[in-house]
Amino acid sequence: MSEYMRIPLQYKKYFKIAGIVLGVLLILSVIAGAIAYSKREAILKELIQKAKLKAKRDYNLNLTINNPHFEGLRTIAFSDVAIVPENRDSLVLIRDLHIGVKLMPLLFGNIKLLGLRVSEARVNLVKRDSLRNYDFLFKKKKTDSTERGKADYAELANNLLNQLLYKIPDEMDVRNFKLTIIRDDEQFNFNTTSAIIKDGQLKSRILINGNESIWHLDGLVEASDQKLDIKLYAENKKVELPLLEKKFGVKINFDTVYTQLKNTKKDGDEFHIYGSWAIRNLLINHPKIAANDIIIPSGSIDADILIGRNFLAIDSSSVIHLKNIEARPFIKYTLGTFKKYELKLKTDDLDAQELFNSFPTGLFESLEGIKVAGKLRYDLDFSLDARNPDSVRFSSSLYPSGFRILQWGKTNLAKINSPFVYTPYEFGKPMRDITVGPKNPDYTPINEISPDLRNALLTSEDPSFYSHRGFVERSIRRSIATNFKEKAFKRGGSTISMQLVKNVFLIRQKTLARKIEEILIVWLIENNHVSTKQRMYEVYLNIIEWGRNVYGIGEAARYYFSKKPSELSIGESIFLASIVPRPKSSLYYFLYDGSLRTSLRGYFRLIGNLMAERGYTMRDSSAYGFYNVRLRESLRPEAPVDSMQVDSLFEFEDMEEGGLLRDIFKIPQKDTVRQEEEIKKAILADTTLTRSEKRKLKRDMKRKEKESDN
Repeated sequence: MSEYMRIPLQYKKYFKIAGIVLGVLLILSVIAGAIAYSKREAILKELIQKAKLKAKRDYNLNLTINNPHFEGLRTIAFSDVAIVPENRDSLVLIRDLHIGVKLMPLLFGNIKLLGLRVSEARVNLVKRDSLRNYDFLFKKKKTDSTERGKADYAELANNLLNQLLYKIPDEMDVRNFKLTIIRDDEQFNFNTTSAIIKDGQLKSRILINGNESIWHLDGLVEASDQKLDIKLYAENKKVELPLLEKKFGVKINFDTVYTQLKNTKKDGDEFHIYGSWAIRNLLINHPKIAANDIIIPSGSIDADILIGRNFLAIDSSSVIHLKNIEARPFIKYTLGTFKKYELKLKTDDLDAQELFNSFPTGLFESLEGIKVAGKLRYDLDFSLDARNPDSVRFSSSLYPSGFRILQWGKTNLAKINSPFVYTPYEFGKPMRDITVGPKNPDYTPINEISPDLRNALLTSEDPSFYSHRGFVERSIRRSIATNFKEKAFKRGGSTISMQLVKNVFLIRQKTLARKIEEILIVWLIENNHVSTKQRMYEVYLNIIEWGRNVYGIGEAARYYFSKKPSELSIGESIFLASIVPRPKSSLYYFLYDGSLRTSLRGYFRLIGNLMAERGYTMRDSSAYGFYNVRLRESLRPEAPVDSMQVDSLFEFEDMEEGGLLRDIFKIPQKDTVRQEEEIKKAILADTTLTRSEKRKLKRDMKRKEKESDN
């Protein structure tokens, strides 16, 4: 008996139904295919006509295509394709173009590439003066006011990436594709002599500016599976990017760069891109980054990129590799009316020597060759909300475990413990050599420097110097908030330790590398007790600039007051502390008789009150020695014909009491009462006072207001 006969009767009817359904589907598929085949030429012409109209309407482009037609079942052929922007240089010329497409998507107006064959194509990107033939790429579409601010970046990224992958052909053969970039009198040529995709393998050969260099873009391309694994490298030399150097002044070259798309996923309102990016022997040179070439032998990131409705992020599951060390980053940028910036970076316990060995060559010159032992762990946490910059969150910590320094590198950081030669620089040029030690007659041990000077400078520059370990995160947070609000660098967060390191060990160029190196050296000195606080402060007082070609407290005391550092009064000490941030403007504050301009009186009271709060001096109602300061006679300006008239001019040109404070705190001119209120708020918010100190200062202000009213 056949197997079919053994099947129960009630199930046989289901087999019949299934057979009928399959038959109907087969017939419908044949009918749909026949309809699609018969209408494909009409559909093609309609799509091309729509493309021409859209190009002209939306971008003012003239698109011409000769003899579009099908070759075989799925291949479309074009001849002499041209795209010319209105009244601009020709943008695209293609002599012969063959595109293999899937028919079913074509019915719905979409093109899925199965194959691509291009012969003799040319793309010209031309910029002459302010005119560009690719301006249409930056044209903003008009949007309805109700749609503004409602962009879903996750959906947008998902669609863009899928469209990109959709347009990568399964098979490709490109010959003599030339890209020319013309910027006024400069020209760059990229000639792809061949680019082939076959069985998922990409091979290409690109000539740069004739035979100046040969690039290769090779790898695995499986767009249908959302997988790419591609590398870019040059033949027998490095890949160089002269366009970036010409436009932005940054020199970049590398051996090989890798990119790998592993997968994508839409998860609710978030779109994930999983991939890896790596580079070998990267060289970077830019005057704002470092004074010399920075070389990264190897670096990579395995990243989970998150794109939400209104944010872009690199998830904390991502891993950065730099030589033999790893770190986990979290970066998030929230868009909208008020932007938000978040950054976290964490590591596990790292071998300290491996960490120092991983630093890019040329980044930290003074530490090259250093030998260390033990382990280090790093933790960074930063967040800034543009709605409330003052609430900025910042913490940066390097945690040691059994860490110790075995041998100094290029620079011996312990040299500050013994006499050494210091060379100050002005505009990149050395001024003169200064011996920091007893052989210099102007060198002054710290116990021979007036306590008033030591305390005034600590109060104005770094009140917690003797208690912190090189950094004051509260000051750094204030600096970040202030600079963000001002959209410029208006305030630094440097401690005395940082200023000392900057002067003694580093070049004076303002670069990103120098600032990071400064922070690292401060940590090494402070956390490993390379020097005592007392010695660091002594060196600092003997090397900092106090005026034009005036360095160290010994020279400063003699230059301004013909005194020894031990003889300085509280008024002279507060004055010298006031000019440290702006030493070259020091003589401006004196009148013809050697007395100080009244504009500095508010500063004296501020610093004097703070010193009194800390027990450094007695309370003084007469501005803490302000009236007793006298510049030595040979430095005084010539007496004006009408001294009262000149002094009154200064009084009315924002030189009245508190004028310097207004300059420091960037307080605009207002009516007198509001000015004073703004100054008080700024003082209370911008000092490192404790709560009790602030309360006392407020009481003093109220008392002085009553005295003034009486």
